[in-house]
Amino acid sequence: MAKQRLTGKVAIVTGAGQGIGREEALLLAQQGAAVVVNDIAHQHGTREPTAKRTVAEIQAAGGKAVADTSNGSTEEGARHIINTAVSEFGGLDILVNNAGLARPEELDKMTEQQWDFVQANNLKNTFFMIKHAIPHFKRRHAGAIVNTSSESGLGHPTMANYSAAKEGVAGLTRAAARELGRFGIRVNAIRPRASSVGAQRFSGAVSKWQPLMDALGRYWLGDRGHIKSLAGPERIAPLVVWLCTDAAANVNGRIFWVGNDDVGLFSDPEVIRTLTRPGGWDLDSLDELAPERLTFDLTNLFLLKDSIGDKEL
Repeated sequence: MAKQRLTGKVAIVTGAGQGIGREEALLLAQQGAAVVVNDIAHQHGTREPTAKRTVAEIQAAGGKAVADTSNGSTEEGARHIINTAVSEFGGLDILVNNAGLARPEELDKMTEQQWDFVQANNLKNTFFMIKHAIPHFKRRHAGAIVNTSSESGLGHPTMANYSAAKEGVAGLTRAAARELGRFGIRVNAIRPRASSVGAQRFSGAVSKWQPLMDALGRYWLGDRGHIKSLAGPERIAPLVVWLCTDAAANVNGRIFWVGNDDVGLFSDPEVIRTLTRPGGWDLDSLDELAPERLTFDLTNLFLLKDSIGDKEL
C-alpha cells in the first residue's frame, strides 16, 4: 500500500488505545491522515493512557497523531475531542466511532446502571461525536463517518443492553446518512468480528455471558464463506479506512459485515410478506389464517423455519 489515499486529511478514532480502534488509527496515519487518538482507558496496571501508546506508535512510524482522553459519552467530552482535532490539525474530515463497552447480565437481573452505562458508552457516545462533528463537516461540504455496530444486535442473550445499543447505532447510521447526505457527508457502519481483549475478559470473568456463536446457532454468520476462523482486529481496519477515502464517495447509509477474509453488505430491514384483508383484520380472521401446526412463538421460530424451509408462511 505505497499509495497514500488520505494525505492532508484529519481523522478522529474513538476507543483507539487498543484492539480495532488502534488498528484503524494506525492505518489512517499510514495513509497520510493526522489522527486524534481517543480513549479513556489506561494500560493495565499503570496510569498511562492507552491512547498515548497508540500515538507513540504512529509518531515512531513518521505519522502525525495526538492523544485525547476525554469521555465522548458526555457532551462536554465529545466537544473536547472534536476541538482537539481542530486546534491541533486545523479541521476535521473523518470520524470513526469505535468506542464501546459491555456489561453482560441476564435481563431479569440487569440493573438500571448496567443498562444506562452501556447505552452511554455505545449509542450516546456515537450520537454526541456525530453531533459536534457536523458543523465542521458542513463548512467543508464533505466528511466521512464510520460507526461501529455489532452482530450482537441480531439478538444476543445476556447482552441485551449491548445489543440494543449497537442496533441503535445501526438506526442512527441510517438516519444520519439520509439527513446529512445532502451536505456531502456520508455515514456508514460496520458489524465487525475480531478477537479482542474485551471478549476474552468477558468470556473468562462472566460465566453467564453467552458467546454470540452459540446464541445464534445455525444462523451464526460464521457458517458462511471463510469467516469461521476468528482473525485479529487488523482485518477490520482496511474496510473502515477505505470507507473514508474518495473511492467510497458514493457509499452512504450502508452497514457492512467485516471479519477475517470477508466483507459483507447487510440489507436494510424490509417487510418480507404482506397479507391484505378488505376491511382490516380482527382476532377471528387472524386465528383462521394460522394453521394449528404453525406457531409464531419466538422460541420456536428457528425450528419452524427449519421444518418448512423457504415455503411461504
